[in-house]
Amino acid sequence: MMVSEMFTTDALLPLAPEIIVAGVALLILVLDTFSREKRSTVALALGFVGVAAAFGATVYHIAVGTDTTLFHETLVVDPFALFFNAAILAVTALVLISSTEYIDRFYPEGKENLTEFVVLVLFATTGMLLMASSSSLVTAFIALELAALPSYALVAFAKKNDASIEGAMKYFLLGALTSAVLLYGISLVYGATGTFDLHGVANSLSGADAEVFGLAGLGVLLILVTFGFKVAAFPFHVWAPDAYTGAPTPVAAFLSSASKIAGFVLLFRVFTVAFPTTLDWLLAVQILAVATMTYGNFAAAVQSSVKRMLAYSSIGHAGYVLIALAVFTGADADSAFALGAGMSHLFVYAFMNTGAFLVVALVDDYWGFGYEFQDYAGIAKQVPAIGLAMAIFMFSLAGLPTGGGFLSKLAVFAGAINSGFWWLALLGAVNSALSLYYYTRVLKWMWIEEPNDGAPTIESKPVGIYAAIAVAAVGTVVLFFAFDPVLSTATEAAEAMLDV
Repeated sequence: MMVSEMFTTDALLPLAPEIIVAGVALLILVLDTFSREKRSTVALALGFVGVAAAFGATVYHIAVGTDTTLFHETLVVDPFALFFNAAILAVTALVLISSTEYIDRFYPEGKENLTEFVVLVLFATTGMLLMASSSSLVTAFIALELAALPSYALVAFAKKNDASIEGAMKYFLLGALTSAVLLYGISLVYGATGTFDLHGVANSLSGADAEVFGLAGLGVLLILVTFGFKVAAFPFHVWAPDAYTGAPTPVAAFLSSASKIAGFVLLFRVFTVAFPTTLDWLLAVQILAVATMTYGNFAAAVQSSVKRMLAYSSIGHAGYVLIALAVFTGADADSAFALGAGMSHLFVYAFMNTGAFLVVALVDDYWGFGYEFQDYAGIAKQVPAIGLAMAIFMFSLAGLPTGGGFLSKLAVFAGAINSGFWWLALLGAVNSALSLYYYTRVLKWMWIEEPNDGAPTIESKPVGIYAAIAVAAVGTVVLFFAFDPVLSTATEAAEAMLDV
C-alpha cells in the first residue's frame, strides 16, 4: 500500500475513536493558546463531546463488525479492541462529568488548570485506545508510553499536596524503570524472531530450537513484568496504593479502571497471539493470579482509609481477571470463553469501581467528611441516594447479586473450571468471600452507625458528581440483567482474535 493510500478517509475510518479523542485534545490546546483567558468550562464540554463521539464511533464499528489491519499491520481494529475501547471511553466520560465541581471545590487553586486536566485525560485515553489496537510490540510500547506520561502528571495534579507528589514520583520512577525493562524484553524477542509483529513472532517461534526459545523466554518474562506493573499485579503493584491515594480521586478512578483495562487488553492480545504456551509463561501467570488476588484482598481488609481500601481492592480484582489468561490452553472454545469472561468482568468493573471511587471523591473530598471508615458514619441517613449507590457498588464488587459483578465473577470462575483449572476458581471464590468483609464494613458505617457529632453539614449536592455516580450505579445494575449480551459479545471477540 502506498503512503498516500494509508491516509485516505476510508483507511482512517476504523481509527475514528482515537482520531476524535486526540483531535479534540489538540483543539483544546489551540483554543487555550490563543484565548486571553482560561476557558475551563469550554474545555470540559469539548472533551465530553469528543469522548461521546468516540464512543458512538466505537459502537458503530461494533455494529458493522469492523475487523481490519492498518499501517502495515501495526494496528488492528477488531471486535476485541472495540470491546475494550467502549469500556475505556465509558470510564473517561464518567471522570470528565465528575471533574468540574470536584476540582472547583477541592482544588480551588487548580480550577484554572482544568483545561490542562482535560487535555491530559484525553491524551492518556488516546494512548489506551491505541494499546487496545496494537498489533506490533513497537506500537504497543509507544501506545503504553502515550497513556503513561499524561497519567504521571494527572497523579501530581494537586501540586500543593505532598501525598499527590509522592504518589506521582513513585509512579513515574517505577514506570520509567519498567519501560526500560519492556524495551529490553522486546529487543530479546526481536533478536530471537527477527520481527515485532505479533503474528510474525508466533510464526517464528513455531518449531524454533532451544536456543531461540531460551532467548525469547527471557524476553517474555520481562514483558510480563511490565504488564504486571501496568495492571498493578503483585508484586509489581507497589506504586498503586500511594498513587491512587495521593491523586485527585477522579484520577484514581481513571487509573484504577481505564488504565487497568488498557493494560489487560494488551496483556491478553500479546500473550495469546504472539507467545506460544510452550514458552511456559502460563505457570508465571497462574502464580501472579493467585498472589495478586490473595494479597490484594488481605491488604484491603486491614486498611483504615476507604480510598486506600479501594486501591488494594483494585489489585485483588486484577487477580480475578488474570485467571482468564492463566487458564489459556490455546486457540479453542474454552480459552475463548475464559478470555471473554475476563473481558466481561473488566467491562462491569469499569462502572462499579469508577462509581465507588466517585462516591469517595464526593464524601471525602467535596463534603470533607474524612478518609477513615468511621468518618462515613451515618452518611446514608443524610443522603440515602449516595448510600444506596455505594451499596450497589460494594455488593457488586464483592460478587453479590446486586449488580453485574456477581455474574462476571461467576463467568470468570466458570471459565477456569471449563479449562480444567478448578483450583483457581476455588481460590477466586474464597478470595471473593473474604472481600465481603471490607466491602460491607463501609456500608455498616454508612447505614448503621450514628453520625459523628463533628460531621460536616451537607450543604451542596454537585450535579456533575451526582450524575456520574447515578450513571455508574444504573450501569452496574443494568449489567446484571443484560450480562448475557456482554458476555457473548466478549466471547465472540475473543474467538475472532484467537481464530477459533
